[in-house]
Amino acid sequence: MVVKVYGPVRAACPQRVMVCLLEKGVEFEVVHVDLQAGEQKQPHILARQPFGQVPAIEDGDFKLFESRAIVRYYAAKYADRGPNLLGTTLEEKALVDQWLEVESHNFNDLVYAVVLQLVVLPSMGETSDLALVRSCEEKLKKVFDVYEERLSKSTYLAGSSFTLADLSHLPAIRCLMDEFKMGHLITERKNVNAWWKEISNRPAWKKLMKLAQY
Repeated sequence: MVVKVYGPVRAACPQRVMVCLLEKGVEFEVVHVDLQAGEQKQPHILARQPFGQVPAIEDGDFKLFESRAIVRYYAAKYADRGPNLLGTTLEEKALVDQWLEVESHNFNDLVYAVVLQLVVLPSMGETSDLALVRSCEEKLKKVFDVYEERLSKSTYLAGSSFTLADLSHLPAIRCLMDEFKMGHLITERKNVNAWWKEISNRPAWKKLMKLAQY
């Protein structure tokens, strides 16, 4: 059964799901959702994601939304396939969950605020708040300082193995590196930069970048 992923192939949250599926070797079909046209607010999408966001998945009769819930689901469903993305011991699993929470609340919220100001509002003909963008950039520096310290002690955020904690960062860091020209946040930090080079060179991520035609 081919998994259907609802959302644009270039949107960060759907990419989180797609790279997880690629890591696990799960076949999927991208069902494009036109965000600029507001398709995510139409009944056929709201039936799958009642908050009018992306992504959502359809796997046979099973439907699920929220990208981090989806990647946790597939990492567990296909635990015996591809890399172990959840950790092995109770402590390792707890660390994966901890850094996923950090990614969601301390990191991603700031990146999303930048996306809103530099991408979404201009596309609607509205003015960006550049002071807010600068504020988010300063806060991201402090977040990456925490990452730098953590990565001085381990190759990956949750330990010695690549997990969902690392995977979940891939789409947003790519945006910082490319669209938003904030790559210095990564490259100026030795351990963060080495970590980014490692995770962004994984075959699954490279395959997704080719699929997204970057």
